[in-house]
Amino acid sequence: MTSTSSGDRPRPTGKSRRGQPKGDKRARTRAKLLDAARELIRKKGYQRTTLKEVAQRAGMTSGAIYGNFRNRDELFMALADVHWAPIKPVFRPGSNFAEKMHALAKATIAAIPQRHIAAVGRLTGMAYTLTHQRIRSQVREVTAMRYAAGAAWVRAIADERELPMPPDIFVRVVHAMTEGLLFQRFLTPELIPDKVFYAAFAALTREGWKKSRTRPRNRN
Repeated sequence: MTSTSSGDRPRPTGKSRRGQPKGDKRARTRAKLLDAARELIRKKGYQRTTLKEVAQRAGMTSGAIYGNFRNRDELFMALADVHWAPIKPVFRPGSNFAEKMHALAKATIAAIPQRHIAAVGRLTGMAYTLTHQRIRSQVREVTAMRYAAGAAWVRAIADERELPMPPDIFVRVVHAMTEGLLFQRFLTPELIPDKVFYAAFAALTREGWKKSRTRPRNRN
């Protein structure tokens, strides 16, 4: 029941007339815009996708976009946050670092279908970023924050004596390796089966790192 003042005017309740929290409506609007942007970028690429087209595909006005995003760059940065978010593995309690890397490989493989849908947008967005300094600076800032958070996460889940390198270097290696594995899987899936993912992450354990460094070189 709506509370009223002495003048019987309804007080704001933070809900729309239909009873839905206003924040929920905003979240639904953002989600529709991001889904529309992802589909358009998948078909046309980042450079050729306009905000007007995104609004039309979402069944909204251009005002709906500018009510949620300041410009196209902000919209597409948000798109990356949603559809290319950090992979979150599930670890078995008491698992050692090698088992955790196996779980991370498994989580990466599980993310392939969703990542595949967003792959064209990811690649065309990266190409756009390379030639636009403003968004490149934003990407660098966001990536640096994620590396810092990732290094803290590694310190929390592993004994540094188990690591083949310092945590801040380790997260960069994992990131670069994961991106490469995913895109090569999309390009040539028959050449990058699941076992390649498991082998790559196993090589990041101290045992795997030692093996790779002590393996005899082919002198031929």
